[in-house]
Amino acid sequence: MHTFKVTATCLLTLGLSISGCNSQNNNADNENKTSSAPEEWVSNPVDYVNPFIGTEGVYNHRQAANVVPGAVVPHGMFNFGPEHAYTKDLLKESERMTKQVLGEKGRIPVGPGGYNYGASRIKGFSFTRLSGTGCLGASGDIPVLPFTSAIKHSPDTDMLDAYYSAGFTHQNETATPGYYQVKMDNGVDVELSATTRTGIARFTFDNPEQAKLLFRSSYSQLGSGDAYTKIDQEKGEITGHVTSGNFCGYLGEFNRRDYYTLHFVAKLDVPISGTGGWQDDTVTKNSDSAKGGMGYGEKGIPKLGKGSGAWVDLDLSQQKTVTMTVGISYVSLANARENLAKEQTETLVNSSQTKEKYFEEVRKEAYQTWNKTLEKVKVVSTNKDKLTTFYTALFHSQFHPNVFSDVNGEYLGFDQKVHKINNKQKAQYANFSGWDVYRSQLQLVTLLDATRGSDIAQSLYNQAQQYNGVWDRWTHNSGATGVMSGDPSTIAIANFAAFGATGFDIKGAYQSLLKAANEPTSFDLSDEGCPVFCRGQHPSLDQWQSINYISDQSNSWEGASETLEQASADFALSQLASKLGDNASSQALLTRSGYWKNLFNPQATKEAGYIQGRNKDGTWKADFDANSEHLFVEGSPAQYLWMIPFDGNGLKEMVGGDKVMANRLDNHFHKPDGSWVLFRDSATYSDVSNQPSIASPWMYLFTGQAYKTQDTVRATIDLLWNNTTKGIPGQDDLGQMSSWYVFSALGIYPLLPGRADMVLASPIFSKTKIGNLTINAPNTSSENRYITSLKVNNIDSSKSWIDDSYISAPVKLDFELSSVPNTQWGAKTADRPLSFSTDNSAVGDK
Repeated sequence: MHTFKVTATCLLTLGLSISGCNSQNNNADNENKTSSAPEEWVSNPVDYVNPFIGTEGVYNHRQAANVVPGAVVPHGMFNFGPEHAYTKDLLKESERMTKQVLGEKGRIPVGPGGYNYGASRIKGFSFTRLSGTGCLGASGDIPVLPFTSAIKHSPDTDMLDAYYSAGFTHQNETATPGYYQVKMDNGVDVELSATTRTGIARFTFDNPEQAKLLFRSSYSQLGSGDAYTKIDQEKGEITGHVTSGNFCGYLGEFNRRDYYTLHFVAKLDVPISGTGGWQDDTVTKNSDSAKGGMGYGEKGIPKLGKGSGAWVDLDLSQQKTVTMTVGISYVSLANARENLAKEQTETLVNSSQTKEKYFEEVRKEAYQTWNKTLEKVKVVSTNKDKLTTFYTALFHSQFHPNVFSDVNGEYLGFDQKVHKINNKQKAQYANFSGWDVYRSQLQLVTLLDATRGSDIAQSLYNQAQQYNGVWDRWTHNSGATGVMSGDPSTIAIANFAAFGATGFDIKGAYQSLLKAANEPTSFDLSDEGCPVFCRGQHPSLDQWQSINYISDQSNSWEGASETLEQASADFALSQLASKLGDNASSQALLTRSGYWKNLFNPQATKEAGYIQGRNKDGTWKADFDANSEHLFVEGSPAQYLWMIPFDGNGLKEMVGGDKVMANRLDNHFHKPDGSWVLFRDSATYSDVSNQPSIASPWMYLFTGQAYKTQDTVRATIDLLWNNTTKGIPGQDDLGQMSSWYVFSALGIYPLLPGRADMVLASPIFSKTKIGNLTINAPNTSSENRYITSLKVNNIDSSKSWIDDSYISAPVKLDFELSSVPNTQWGAKTADRPLSFSTDNSAVGDK
């Protein structure tokens, strides 16, 4: 078992016209050039995971991937890890944060997951976190701080948590999947591990005289509506709850509200020698309870001075190490107790008796659980950096959505009532960042575990049924947030069905989605929550049905990008309809997916045509700038032009044919001097760290220049991803960007919404296996990135895509690669990916 500590960082320049940032090249890319030994799958892939990859911002601490190195199992409810505190030095990196934290005394997490590699102090270890979000924070519930000084004042009035925190260095920090450890400067060594719904901590105090644990129950990352902490000194038990929400609430009023309550029980194996609590600015020694929330502030950012919590003094006269076991539940304290009892006990051999598991047993089980998950993608390689980057991406892709139901099957629904899963569903899941994960993360989750994919699909359907038939696009625990744009749930359900998830109510989900696509709701016709939190599943669906686009005067977050998202949703639903035999709806939805063409203005600029916003009366939106970051959601017209993955041929015809489209893509990925530009430069260029651009490298395939897709995907892998703390570009978005890397490294990608066809590039490993797919590329290397030829099940193929046969039967891909492009491979019209146009036909040879 390897443990990961600090790694060297790689400084990226804005233009990415660089070399030397890919530490993978330190080892030979072609593992088999000089070896005649038989190929063997990598054993124990869990040992190649470095949880610190992506924890540091490329430019400053706010630009990190926001992944979290803590103790969690795949898709676990419990994610045990550090919550960092700001320091004045860290604040200097951001003028905005300095103003909000120091000037306005706002309480903002250092990173949206609670962790940032640039931080140097810890204010507690929380039970729940989200990994990779772009908004400032969410969850981070019940941080517990091991403390060794006197309680001098209320932690609620402690600016920057300067007193109630502890320093640390990365030299004293380690992490592996399912385990986190740090030795803090106050002399406390902290070790954490977890099961699905419980956590276990081991605190070793060098100085036991004033040993304490502070339960900062109200301190969720972006505030809380209420909190309660209760200490039972005789039992050595701390219980309570926090009621919270407020995801992205600083961006608008709609989410500045409570929508979940987390209950907890924590048990200690040492006596409690004293207690106390605080609320707001008042400290009460010898009390055994505390109550009160932080609030959310007037603008969605809680203010210094409000909150509550409690502390326990620890009797360490007999031992310096304290073990704390914790159970959580979003339903009740009783369920939290049951979760703890069921997941941290084991049946003794040949006996009906049970015993509590010890820390090392929990840690070992978490390690083994991760290894079983990661082993589902088999790889042949001897390149440690490359393996570490790959398996860490696979690791990050398997955090969310996470289990939300308790061991007894109960969960809190979107109607704020307690529900219970039926016998066809193993678990209810939560935390669905739809706009992000519909593109490839949910497909990867389903390929690895179709049963889990089915359960996630059923979970989304359950939520919609509890929310008056509305499928929310970004769900946080038991709340609908409305964050982002489009209708990602429709694409997600179609993807689940396409990728082999059959154990959910597909017909019921389809009928619900079809109704939502055809019958405008009051939410669809309202601008409540807009622009960021538009509550309608199909904002301005009436316009979609009447004028066949979403205009600039609509209930959406930018009509042009909403049009493209809705077109993809209708396309995906048309594919699901066809799968279920509803051919009439399939044809109608396929026609509607072509509405994107109504926003293509061939004279948008003097030089070229673009997707352009349009007014309700049919005129074009004024002041068009193809390179503006403010006309579309998180992207520019130049970037969104390529976000039409299901009709690449239709786009090609619109822009002027093969050569014109390929030339425009060339200029999108390269500066005039030929250097690559892939990440956060001018909005003229691609940004393959964010959702609107991640399909762009594959769009060359529709021009017949497949070799340029191979080159661009490899360049993105080489320049943006590596085994360093800065090794993930941009926010990971609950594993979406990591899933992009996993698929791209394998040389495959699920480009078409609602279909399991895969488009192809060149694999970076000599041999891999995922599901029924075996992929061989024996001579792959950094230079050998171009496909010379391909055999599919031993039959020559020049197609730049494969169909979905691999979902139900074994498929073998044998690639021959070269350092010289084969410009003819994938060039013929029949060899290009399927492209669906409004004449209801697919261009390409099925």
